Amino acid sequence: MSSDPSSTFSRILPAPVFQQIALALEKTAQSTHGQVFTFTEADFFDRSNPNRAGIQCFFLVISRSFSALLTGESTSLESESLAESTSTPTQVTTYRTQLMFAPEAIAPFLTNLQTQVASAEVVNKLQQAHQCLRPNQADCQSQFTLELVDILTAGSKSTSPLDCVLANLPAQDPALLPDQEQVFTQVATQIRRTQELSLILETTLQQVCDYLKADRLIIYQFEPETSAPQTPPSTGQNGNLTNLVCGRITYEARANSSIPRVLHLSEGTQCFIGVPDYREKYRQGATQAVADIYTTYVQAPCLVEFLERAQIRAKLVVPIVVQEDLWGLLIAHQCSGPRHWQDSETRFMRCIAELMAIAIYQTQLYSHLQQQAQTLEQRVIERTQALHDTLTAAQTASLTKTEFLAAMSHELRTPLTAIIGMATTLLRLPTDARRDRLLSPEKQQEYLKIIRNSGEHLLELINDILDLSQLEAGRAILDVREFSLFQVASESLLSLKEKAEQNQIHLELDFKLTSQSSEEKKLQGDRFTADPRRVKQILLNLLTNAIKFTPEGGQVTLRVWVDRNQAVLQVEDTGIGIPRNKFPLLFQKFQQLDTSYHRQYEGTGLGLALTKQLVELHGGQIEVESTVNVGSTFTVLLPAQPLTSRRGGPKPSEFPEFQRAEKRIILIEKYEAIAHLLCDLLTAAGHQVIWMIDSMTALQQIEILKPEVVIVSTQIPGMGTSEILQRLRQENLRHPFRILVMTTADDADMECRQWQAEGADDCISLPIVHPEEVLDKVY
Repeated sequence: MSSDPSSTFSRILPAPVFQQIALALEKTAQSTHGQVFTFTEADFFDRSNPNRAGIQCFFLVISRSFSALLTGESTSLESESLAESTSTPTQVTTYRTQLMFAPEAIAPFLTNLQTQVASAEVVNKLQQAHQCLRPNQADCQSQFTLELVDILTAGSKSTSPLDCVLANLPAQDPALLPDQEQVFTQVATQIRRTQELSLILETTLQQVCDYLKADRLIIYQFEPETSAPQTPPSTGQNGNLTNLVCGRITYEARANSSIPRVLHLSEGTQCFIGVPDYREKYRQGATQAVADIYTTYVQAPCLVEFLERAQIRAKLVVPIVVQEDLWGLLIAHQCSGPRHWQDSETRFMRCIAELMAIAIYQTQLYSHLQQQAQTLEQRVIERTQALHDTLTAAQTASLTKTEFLAAMSHELRTPLTAIIGMATTLLRLPTDARRDRLLSPEKQQEYLKIIRNSGEHLLELINDILDLSQLEAGRAILDVREFSLFQVASESLLSLKEKAEQNQIHLELDFKLTSQSSEEKKLQGDRFTADPRRVKQILLNLLTNAIKFTPEGGQVTLRVWVDRNQAVLQVEDTGIGIPRNKFPLLFQKFQQLDTSYHRQYEGTGLGLALTKQLVELHGGQIEVESTVNVGSTFTVLLPAQPLTSRRGGPKPSEFPEFQRAEKRIILIEKYEAIAHLLCDLLTAAGHQVIWMIDSMTALQQIEILKPEVVIVSTQIPGMGTSEILQRLRQENLRHPFRILVMTTADDADMECRQWQAEGADDCISLPIVHPEEVLDKVY
């Protein structure tokens, strides 16, 4: 069962079963412990006067977790054998039942009910119920499905369709002879005891064949109408339809072995010549008693010929109707000669056919419910597996998070301990001549270098985390420029030279151009278009990793070349190597290949994961080859990026040297530490720096001081940065000067482009890692 509107339970059920289903619906809704609305036909119309839709009774239950509509249109299961011999036919109260769960199917029914009542109280209750309509929760739907299976398969005997028929038959039925009633009871008992349809039908055929003393008794089962051929059948010479198979004989009982077998025989349409609309007539209960085929089918010689091949001289045909659909025919054959079929035999055959229909229906219903139960069980298994997978993933994520926090704690604590310890030592030194006696100037310089290196290491860790978060959030944007690949590669190697020398590792750069295609010539030597900062970050990550895992005396080689309009960056080392079964873990964040590495090798496991995402951001790919105890080679393929137009002139570093002159600079910054750092840096480079905290004062002094550069912080009190930039541009028209904005954003490139759009010439990213970049931008 599901709440999908296409899945509607539809059956003909006895009244007691209808009531049991209604009680199960109410029980399921009440178990949700929320507000439950219930409605029945008694609230709106008399059962003897059904509503316009023909519904005799209904049960509607609505809650926020479970809703269902059960409707019953009155029908009757009538024993026609009794109706023919008594003035009062025996009937069993049954309903053509429909059970719906979809809100789309229930809502129109609710709307229709509102039009049939005048009570404001009932209308208000219906409106409240309408607002509660929701798709059923899976657990409630499953609970009710199991209840329904129990009702329809394991319910009390007094409520099954078969028992309803038998309960209404008198003990001494005048329509059935005593020996017929005995056979009838034996068949009914067999249906009660087993749900194996083949056994029921075979046993019934043999018992009835023996009682009627017929030569042969068969069941002819129709093919489903939906499987009928879509093309018109062919026509024979006599004009009759041929080659149209309507069904086949599926069960057979013979009086003796001399009677020929006809099991699995397909008769075709010629069997029903002379019976227009035979399927509809049989469905409505028509029977056919043929005493002699030569008399009845005198106008159909082809049919007589067919029956002769099966040695049929007389036959009695009774339909088997299951849930108002023609399922098949119960046919008695007399082969030895003509036979006049008695009315009592016809009534008996109809009673047997009715019992067969009930057995078939019960088998179909049981099979359907078994399938529903299996589907439900499979869904439970799938959901249990999904929950297990989710739990495993959550546990893995939790373990990864714990390991990452442990690694990050170690990575942060180690440099911070050095920074705090050495800074404290330097601060405790006296400021007079005793300072050099307590700690030599060389040692003081060494302490300062350690503080600087530790600070840079901390900044790299934080930048890696921020970069990775931006890439995963899809907020990273490439700042595509034309740059020198050789210069970027050389700078990357130079920045790691000291670290490599400490580990006694030889660094080598192998730069070459291998392609001479026309596209390559457009690159003008080693010029390439990409994001130079990201390319440098890729190289630094790969080189740092190679140095870390290469033992003393080893070698790390960086090869760079351009091939077919793409840059190839290759880092080869003579390190410890990587086992092939560890390759899938290489580019996962927060991962190191073995927990034992945590003791020997530093790192948070972010480097390669970040590198992979930076490469993919360029539309490139990264590959790895490695042999344990021999070394590893990481190869990055970066396609050239389309160069977009950029605001402003050339990069500061591209200005000619003669432009580097002393400048007057106005610095607008509220934080003293940042201001002192910039003032010391710029003053040491020969510039004149005027530090101001208030932006309004600075704007008033620009015309008087006439600066060449104005540096503006984004975190100053008073007017906003955008308004300051607008005012500075107005002043710039009278006295040109360069405007720089200091930014601390996670994505400095994106924010810088925003400030450039509002009038800034360039930006300074805090914290300052490379002072020479600040000096370049000032020039």
